[in-house]
Amino acid sequence: MPGQNYSTMSECILFGFPAFPQQLLPVLFLLYLLMFLFTLLGNLLIMATIWIEHRLHTPMYLFLCALSISESLFTVAITPRMLADLLSTRRSITFVSRAGQMFFSFMFGFTHSFLLMAMGYDRYVAICHPLRYNVLMSPRDCARLVAWTWAGGSVMGMMVTMIVFHLTFCGSNVIHHFFCHVLSLLKLACGNKTSSVIMGVMLVCVTALIGCLFLIILSYVFIVAAILRIPSAEGRHKTFSTCVSHLTVVVVHYSFASLIYLKPKGLHSMYSDALMATTYTVFTPFLSPIIFSLRNKKLKNAINKNFYRKFCTLSS
Repeated sequence: MPGQNYSTMSECILFGFPAFPQQLLPVLFLLYLLMFLFTLLGNLLIMATIWIEHRLHTPMYLFLCALSISESLFTVAITPRMLADLLSTRRSITFVSRAGQMFFSFMFGFTHSFLLMAMGYDRYVAICHPLRYNVLMSPRDCARLVAWTWAGGSVMGMMVTMIVFHLTFCGSNVIHHFFCHVLSLLKLACGNKTSSVIMGVMLVCVTALIGCLFLIILSYVFIVAAILRIPSAEGRHKTFSTCVSHLTVVVVHYSFASLIYLKPKGLHSMYSDALMATTYTVFTPFLSPIIFSLRNKKLKNAINKNFYRKFCTLSS
């Protein structure tokens, strides 16, 4: 029904995985389910460890706890629906569900980026201005910074969702993705102002993400300069080791995001987009708790002390 406004319709169809061989879908379901459960368990373990271990009640680990919460919620906003659609023949999604999924995915996604930026600032202050660290990163200031990251994520999510769902959608109600992905949804939009709105949405999203990345890179430019001024090799290694886990997560986060949004469109991109998007929506949250728990020595020791050894004692 060309010309009909699907933004007011009750349902759309998610067409993310039906193009894949049917015998492959249960394998993907099991793989993504295990990664989803591990992501939740890993983040819960990090949050519980930081809560229990009083030595970790510092700004760096406050940001890490907030990051684990945003990552868990981002995963919950997308993955359960994706898992249900992998084994379902009915893949329809209501208007409210579409809007809700887009809002929460953008909210938690941008919050994640803002928190990574705040963690970069924390490392900058700790290494470049150690004598002023307790003043600049007091508990009240840290709590305020975390609140601003969540508020910023909420504003971005609300703004993008309202702009997108005020467009007119016509010609088809099939979304070629496994969730309400903004680029796939914008392909269904029509009208005189559609092109300018699409450019506006992309400009807002890219500006925010590139802005966060620029500030993180700027922080590490000053951090590296400060580390190079340390006379001993052991001192340089010890100082830089406090940044390794954060820097690794930043590289993974932006690398997979670039892989999705900047990859060239080929003839079969419609079928590969869904699989590629899982690297950002499933694989990146899966890697994050692994990186922080293995590369952060204090957190790793605290997990061993509070959980791993007790678990081994109970098992034996």
